[in-house]
Amino acid sequence: MTREPLELLKSMARHAIGLGHRQSMEYADAVMALPGDTYSNEGQFALEMERIFARLPIILGPSCELANPGDFKTMKIGKASIIVARDKTGRMRGYINACRHRGVKVTQEKCGNASRFVCPFHGWTFGIDGKLIGISAREDFGEIDKAALGLREFPVLEKAGLIWAIVNPDTKLSIEPFLKGYDDVLALFGFAEWKFFSKRSFQCPNWKLSFDGYLEYYHVPVLHGETFGRDTTNRALYYTWGPHQHIKTPDLTPDHVATETLGYMARIAHLAEAEWDLETMSYGVWTVFPCISIASFGGGGRGVMISQVLPGETVGESTTYQYYIMENLPETQELADSAEAQFAFLQEVVEREDIAMAYSAQDTLPGSRIENLYLGRNELGNQNFHSWVAKVVAAEDDAALLRLFEDAPVAHGVPPIASVAA
Repeated sequence: MTREPLELLKSMARHAIGLGHRQSMEYADAVMALPGDTYSNEGQFALEMERIFARLPIILGPSCELANPGDFKTMKIGKASIIVARDKTGRMRGYINACRHRGVKVTQEKCGNASRFVCPFHGWTFGIDGKLIGISAREDFGEIDKAALGLREFPVLEKAGLIWAIVNPDTKLSIEPFLKGYDDVLALFGFAEWKFFSKRSFQCPNWKLSFDGYLEYYHVPVLHGETFGRDTTNRALYYTWGPHQHIKTPDLTPDHVATETLGYMARIAHLAEAEWDLETMSYGVWTVFPCISIASFGGGGRGVMISQVLPGETVGESTTYQYYIMENLPETQELADSAEAQFAFLQEVVEREDIAMAYSAQDTLPGSRIENLYLGRNELGNQNFHSWVAKVVAAEDDAALLRLFEDAPVAHGVPPIASVAA
């Protein structure tokens, strides 16, 4: 029987604290080799777009970004241009951003609030529910079935205050089998009631290369020595729900600048479990396969940064979006300034440090003649991620893909209650 989400959260905190007191660590079984062209192979990239991004559920953003009926935004995932919108009934919808008449984008706006979309080419009009509601000069156009020519819609599901979607109008799959109950643990944050604060974006190299930095702490005291500090932990623990991962550290250094983001448990390490608070237990990085990272922060009030790495049209390009959502919006200018300062800091850490290193690797690897790259026993998160990329790409049909997820363990790495001392 699956354990309750809150008990799983307590067990992860208990496990990390126990290892911290023993100054111990857990590792992958072996070092893992990756082909040197992992981030540049165009054939591999085409398969990833087809078998991952056009087949698996991906998170398109937090629900609070589109809080009101009529709210919408547009996105680009590979070559697919899409609209995500909340219709007038409050239901979240997803559409291909292409007029059914001649294929022009029905909106060029990045975001807004609307009751309809009017194609700028010939004036065909679509409701916020995707239905074709108007054809200009219809009497001259000829007979047509409007009901059959609405915007092409793909499945969308709101769970845990997040927008999940399979960006493929032809899919026969449903979203839930791929979540593995991880959404129930994420629901403990209460994102459905949180508020949208701000959003930023910047260009990045290959999507896997850009996402790798969210999956290990090994680089942190080196690459982020001037931002997080040379004393920052480089050790991480991994708990997995299929390909989704929660990352904490066994380091118990108190009041570190990266306490929330990297999941230090020092604040509760010497308290009775009855005194453990939900916020501290949720500290650390939460990744959602294939391209989402959720990390806590404390500037200006409780919040998270949701980082989303979306592939571009070619193997060497992607875009990172950073969504900042907060449990409560800052009530004073001082708190708002503190939140903005935190966001600027986090963007600097990612864009000027992580992404700079990713570009360095992308520039160097094609001419390096390096046959293999290596993921250490301490880089289990990257090993898990790249293993799942390979397994999903190898699943040639929907039946094989479903079997892959059905067979994947839930809450792997979370010890049974009796096996970890309180």
